[in-house]
Amino acid sequence: MKICDFTKPELDKFREECNFTDFESRCFELKAKDCSNIELAMTLNVSESTISVTMRRVCTKITKVLNWEV
Repeated sequence: MKICDFTKPELDKFREECNFTDFESRCFELKAKDCSNIELAMTLNVSESTISVTMRRVCTKITKVLNWEV
C-alpha cells in the first residue's frame, strides 16, 4: 500500500478516522508526499527502524478504516 496513491478525499478520511498520534501523523503526511522511509528518518531525525515500526502502525490503522467501509 502506497499512501501517496490514495486520493485527497481518502487521505482526508484517514486523517479524520485513524486517530494517528502526532508522530504517526507527521509520518503519514510525508508519505502522502511520496517520501521514502530513509527521507522520513532523516527529516524527523529518527532511525529507519523507528520509521518502519511507525509505518506498520499507520498502515494497520488505514487497513482498519478501509475494512470498516465494506
